[in-house]
Amino acid sequence: MLYNLHLHPQSLVRRHRHHVFHLISSPRPQPSLGNAIRRRPTNSLVMPAYVEPAAAVKTGLKRKRIAVGSSEQYEFEETCRLGAGAFGAVFKARHRATGQIVAVKCHSAADGDLSMVFREARFHEEACCGGANPFAVSFHGVVRDPGTWKRYLVMECMETSLHDLLHQRPRGSPPLPEATVRAAMWQLLTGTKKMHEACIIHRDIKLQNILVGEGQSVVKICDFGLAMSTDERLPYEPAGTLWYQAPEMLLGKPDYDTKVDVWSLGCVMAELVNNGRPLFQGSHDDGQLCAIFDVLGVPDDSTWPWFSSTPFATEVMPELDMQRNNHLRDLFPETKLSTEGFQVLSGLLTCNPNRRLTAAAALNHPWFAKVDDLKLPKKKEKLESMLPKRHKRRRLRAVYV
Repeated sequence: MLYNLHLHPQSLVRRHRHHVFHLISSPRPQPSLGNAIRRRPTNSLVMPAYVEPAAAVKTGLKRKRIAVGSSEQYEFEETCRLGAGAFGAVFKARHRATGQIVAVKCHSAADGDLSMVFREARFHEEACCGGANPFAVSFHGVVRDPGTWKRYLVMECMETSLHDLLHQRPRGSPPLPEATVRAAMWQLLTGTKKMHEACIIHRDIKLQNILVGEGQSVVKICDFGLAMSTDERLPYEPAGTLWYQAPEMLLGKPDYDTKVDVWSLGCVMAELVNNGRPLFQGSHDDGQLCAIFDVLGVPDDSTWPWFSSTPFATEVMPELDMQRNNHLRDLFPETKLSTEGFQVLSGLLTCNPNRRLTAAAALNHPWFAKVDDLKLPKKKEKLESMLPKRHKRRRLRAVYV
C-alpha cells in the first residue's frame, strides 16, 4: 500500500491501486482574538487566530507531495518527558531497531486536527533545508500510535534548552564571555538566514526554543508549531511569545515579514549578555510596547515614518511616556559588550523593521569576522538522571519518513 500526502492542510490522500480515498480532517475553528489579544498574560504564547487553510492553492504555489510510509515498521519506546508547552508534550524515545535516541512530540491537536500536525511537519522539514541547515533541529518524520492513531513528530534529541542551561547556573555566576555570545549568535543567525531563504518565518524564537547539544558546542532552533510561509495570504495574525514579539506585530501590522524573527534574536542576544534575564518584560501588549519604547525611545517621523499609521498606534500613544532618547547603551556598557557587538545588538533591536538588520546583513558585520568555537557552560545534571525508574512503553508506526 502506498501513501501519498499532498500538503494541503485539510486532507490526507491515501492511494491503493487505482482507488483514491480522502481522509478529511476539518480544521478546528479558531476563536477570533479581537481586542482580547491586547491583554494577554505575561510572557504568554499566542496562536494565530486564523490559519489560511489552503495557502498553497490560493497563492498558486506548487503543492509538495511527500511519500508516506513503507512496509518497514518503526517502533519507539517512550522513556522520558523532556518538556511540555501550549501545543503538546515532548518525550525522549528510542528507535527499537537501531537504538537511535530521538525526541517525539505529541501534538495537542493530534487527536482531532491532523492539519496542524502536518502543517508543523511541513514547516519544520522546509526549515531544515534538506539537511543543509545545521542550526535547526533535524526532522525525522511523523509516526502514529497504532492503538490510538495519534500522530507524533519525530526529531533530533538534544541535551537541554538554552533557557534551562542559563537558569540552572549557580546564582552569582559571571556573565557569558562575549566570544561565547558571538559564537552562539553566529549559529542562530546562520540557521535563521537559511530558514528565511526557505521562505519560513518561525515567529517564536526564544531561549526555550533553542536547544543545546554536542558537548555544549552547538545551538539549534526548534518548535515550528507557530511557523508560517512568507507566501501565505494576508493578513498575518500576531503569534509567538509576548516578550519576544516585534513592535510591528504588537502594533497590528498585517504584513510583517522575516524581520520579526530578527527582533526575537535581538532579545535572545540581550538575554545571553544579561545572564538569562529578559530585556523587555511587559504584562500585556501595551505594556510590552511601553517597555520597548522606554529603552529604545518612542518612534517619530524621522525614525519610523509610518509608525503612527499602524492599526494600534492611536491606542498606545496616550499610554506612552514620550521620551525620545534611546538608552540601550546604558544597559549594555562597553564593560558588557564591545562597540562592534553593540552595533549588532542595536541593529537587531531597531523598532522600524525597514531599518532593522536582516539575518544575512547581521552576519556580514565585522563583529563576526572571527568566530571562535562555541563553548557553553555545562549543564549541572545529565538528562539521564531524570529518567523515571519505570516508564510506559509505547510503540509507534512510521507514516512519514
